[in-house]
Amino acid sequence: MKSLYEELGGTYTLGDDGLLYPDLAIGDKDPRPIGKWGRMHMKYLEAEHSGLYERLILNGALYRHLADANERATSMLEMLVKQMAVQEGITESLKKAQPLEWVSRMNSIRNRAEEVILHDVILTL
Repeated sequence: MKSLYEELGGTYTLGDDGLLYPDLAIGDKDPRPIGKWGRMHMKYLEAEHSGLYERLILNGALYRHLADANERATSMLEMLVKQMAVQEGITESLKKAQPLEWVSRMNSIRNRAEEVILHDVILTL
């Protein structure tokens, strides 16, 4: 006679002690990296939205959610940096003529873009 677990497709593994142990897994782990932005979003969810955080863990969807947030933030960062550089007239000729000025201005742009992403992507649901 099969157990309900077996009827639903569950399997067992025979342990060294001769007992059968159910093969359990929590969701599929997404192979995509969660990166810097995903880790920041995870800390935000854990601190500010613990119910959603726990629900994502129980549904096995946390890593997929974090990987999506990381990808959104990364692509938004690239887009914002390019747009801001064009708006502020930062060109390759400036990079060749005044490399330290170019680095300083690009770092400023990147910091501002990261601040936008932090508020628009990471610290939101």
